[in-house]
Amino acid sequence: MAVHEHSHRSAGSHLPFFRGNRAAAAAESAAWAHSGTRTARAYVFASARLLMGFVFLWAFLDKTFGLGYSTVSGKGWIDGGSPTGGFLGHVAVGPMESTFHGWAGAAWADWMFMLGLLGIGLALTAGVALRLAAFAGTVMMALMWMAEWPPAQHLSDGSPSMSTNPFADYHLVYAAVLLALAVASAGDTLGLGRLWARLPLVRGNGWLR
Repeated sequence: MAVHEHSHRSAGSHLPFFRGNRAAAAAESAAWAHSGTRTARAYVFASARLLMGFVFLWAFLDKTFGLGYSTVSGKGWIDGGSPTGGFLGHVAVGPMESTFHGWAGAAWADWMFMLGLLGIGLALTAGVALRLAAFAGTVMMALMWMAEWPPAQHLSDGSPSMSTNPFADYHLVYAAVLLALAVASAGDTLGLGRLWARLPLVRGNGWLR
């Protein structure tokens, strides 16, 4: 009888221990799952950042050297071609049509456009100054959206505009992605974001982050 009673007390005394182990294991599992989710999210944002960086850098390279995609060979910036002349000169719709025609081919417009492409592309690729890149990229995308003016179904001459959506197009999608990358500090993974953030100038000026 004493043996059974002792065994009963011994088994009962270990129950809290097992419950504690199970609780600790569950908490550890949840922590690992949360950590894994955060890691996966960070790599998704980093991948999006690198892809967006390539979009801007490739546009800069193609327009500079005439690599045969959007800019034909021999018509690059280094060959005397104008990066803004073709696009802005052919704007045929929207409230800023005449304004864009006045900007087309201007040296200041070419330099600002090309430096914008290069700066945004390098910032995204390196993972630094993402807030500046997001701001500059959003302004650029907004101007390009205005130039194409998706709300119009017809151009100034009455021909179909071929717009597929009255508001949302890839310029707005790019702008939204740029802002999301800046908010998510997407440069911290697969980039130099953490090192950049430690610089004294950046620590004292959050807008440079």
